[in-house]
Amino acid sequence: MSRVLVIDDHPIVLQGCRQLLEDVGVEHIQQAQSLADGFRIYRTQKPDVIIVDLAMRTGALGGLSFIRRLRLHDQQTPILVFTMHSDPVIVSRALEVGATGYVLKDTPPEEVQKAFQRVRDNRPYLSHDLASEVAFMEARGTTNPLRRMTVRELQTLALVAEGKPYGVIAEHLHVSYKTVANTCTQLKAKLGVRTLPELMRIAIQHLPSADGKAQS
Repeated sequence: MSRVLVIDDHPIVLQGCRQLLEDVGVEHIQQAQSLADGFRIYRTQKPDVIIVDLAMRTGALGGLSFIRRLRLHDQQTPILVFTMHSDPVIVSRALEVGATGYVLKDTPPEEVQKAFQRVRDNRPYLSHDLASEVAFMEARGTTNPLRRMTVRELQTLALVAEGKPYGVIAEHLHVSYKTVANTCTQLKAKLGVRTLPELMRIAIQHLPSADGKAQS
C-alpha cells in the first residue's frame, strides 16, 4: 500500500491531488504546505512517493533545492514534480537534481494519474510534449541563456523576474544580502548585461513567476 506525501502551498491543489490519488487506490496521503514541513514529514514518515511543486510562496523554484537536498539522504524514493513550470531548462534541471517524473498542473487528470503510477513503480515519466522540448533544447546545446544557470542562479533569477529587491531575495533563499548581490553580478556576466533592469528583462522573458504564470 503506497504512502504518498504531497507538498504544495495551494489548498485547492492539495485537495485535487488527494482526489486523484484516492481514485487510483491510494489510502495513505500526507500533505504539507511548505518545503520545510514536507522535509520533516519525509524524515519521520518515510513515504513511498513524494509529489512536489517547484514554486512555493517562500521561494521561487525552491522545489529544486528540496529535491537536491533530499537526494543527499535518499536516492531511492520516487519524486514526481507537479508544477506549472514548463520551461525545458527547468524541466531538465529538475531531472538532473533527482526528480523521477515531471508533469504539468494543466495536464488532464488521467495523465497525472498515469505519471504517478509510473513513478510509483520507480519508472521515469515525462509527457511527450515536455520530452520533445527538452530533447530539442539539448540538441541546440547552450542556445538558451538559462542553460548555463545553477539551481541557485535560477532561483535568484526567478525572484528578480518578480521585481524582488536583494534583501527580500536573501530572505527567500536564506542567504546573505552580499550573496544575492554576488549572484546577480555573476548572472549579469553570464548573460552579457550590465544593469539590474537589463537582468530583470531577461528574467521576465525566460522565466515564469513563482506562482507558475508566465509574466508579460
